[in-house]
Amino acid sequence: MFLLLWFERFGRVIIYLLNDIGGTTILFAKAVYYAFTPPFKLRRIVDQMVRIGVDSVPVVILTAVFTGMVLAMQATYQIAKFGADIYIGGIVGISMTRELGPVLTALMVSGRVGAAIAAEIGTMKVTEQIDALETLATNPVQYLVMPRVVAAAVMLPTLTAMADFVGIAGGYGVSTTLLGINPQAYIEKMNLLVHVSDLFIGLLKTVVFGIIIASVACNQGFKASGGAEGVGRATTVSVVTSCILILLSDVFLTGLFVGSHY
Repeated sequence: MFLLLWFERFGRVIIYLLNDIGGTTILFAKAVYYAFTPPFKLRRIVDQMVRIGVDSVPVVILTAVFTGMVLAMQATYQIAKFGADIYIGGIVGISMTRELGPVLTALMVSGRVGAAIAAEIGTMKVTEQIDALETLATNPVQYLVMPRVVAAAVMLPTLTAMADFVGIAGGYGVSTTLLGINPQAYIEKMNLLVHVSDLFIGLLKTVVFGIIIASVACNQGFKASGGAEGVGRATTVSVVTSCILILLSDVFLTGLFVGSHY
């Protein structure tokens, strides 16, 4: 009996997740369609680029610089045992450009921006503002979703490039001032080991991450119901789902790029 009940609950969770992913995918497809359908909402896209990108710069910079510093200290401690501490610049550079920069930036933006989008659209949903838009012959997907999806897909790579630079700079500062690494050796090994393809792969990942964050948040906002409690639930589900999908997609993208590299 207990086993049957467990399978029933597990099945409900799977069905809910598949339904949620399907709804998010359909919403994203509609956003892509309306991105190429007039009237074009350029002003709203720019406004969302400011909210998603510019307003997220401080938290991204802080996260990246501390990540680069900690990564340099941990890596130096480990590889110094083998006399390879001069390669710390390359290790920090590859780690930041390929994985830590893109993933940590996406997770921070998901927590900050994804929650805000879900709460904003969820509030509009429970207060019937979205119904009012439809009454005024305004398509909610074109007016609300499309600008956020486009802005997130554009600004996440920009934020990630900034995070990569700041993280490498943080690792450089710690390595050369506290760990006794030669500054010239740090830069030389980074140039030797880090290639343009590493940066490109990381930035390409964040386009997918940005689409996930905005699409999931908008979908959860549209599904919100039950007043303030429902908005809070939608916000929580949005952040958790986005983080899980970011990590899951990172696994597949990393496997794809590593497989193609070899």
